[in-house]
Amino acid sequence: MAKLILIRHGQSIWNAANKFTGWVDVPLSHQGRQEAMQAAQTLGNYRIDVCFTSYLVRAIETAVICLTERENGLDSKSPVLQHHADDPHWHGWDHYDSDHREEIPIYLSVALDERFYGDLQGFNKAETAKKFGHELVHQWRRSFSTRPPGGESLEDTADRTIPYFQKRILTHLKDGDNVLVSAHGNSLRSIVMFLDRLSHEAVCELELATGIPILYDVDFEGHVTKKTSLEKCH
Repeated sequence: MAKLILIRHGQSIWNAANKFTGWVDVPLSHQGRQEAMQAAQTLGNYRIDVCFTSYLVRAIETAVICLTERENGLDSKSPVLQHHADDPHWHGWDHYDSDHREEIPIYLSVALDERFYGDLQGFNKAETAKKFGHELVHQWRRSFSTRPPGGESLEDTADRTIPYFQKRILTHLKDGDNVLVSAHGNSLRSIVMFLDRLSHEAVCELELATGIPILYDVDFEGHVTKKTSLEKCH
């Protein structure tokens, strides 16, 4: 039985400032790093074979902390970020000889990036609600298919996140690998919608706390057999 661990990144600086963040690449706050450290201790008793994260630094920071701060963990493997050979900004000098069984590959993908908030990015959420009306802003944030101005709906996010999960992540789970996914509120909501078979209405009400791992047991056919929040271990 493979383990799938989902974790929303720790609190970011713009989470703390109550701003729409989306694709703006802001780092974790001090509290966010502490949340990731706590998650690392919670995950110490779980073997992790492979990790997936987005291209945004707050998710990458969370993944790295979770994999490097696990005191008394089941393994001492080295996390190694995997860069795409077709990335024009990557110099491609990362080849080396090693026993790759001693490593935890971290795969980065834009498919796991947060929902794009378009014209709202950088604005305070409370002030935006006052400007445009609470009902409209709530619809932008919590409906399934309504897009904020210039941005993505949750449906748009799911259209890139779920196929990536099925093609890249679920394959590892079916092979028996334990997988950590460090991503964002909306990209993870879409994955949870797929795993838990949630309706569009139900997923719109789903809240994922920062830095709290969610554990799924997944069988070799890719079916979920158990779900556990690891919040109680904090």
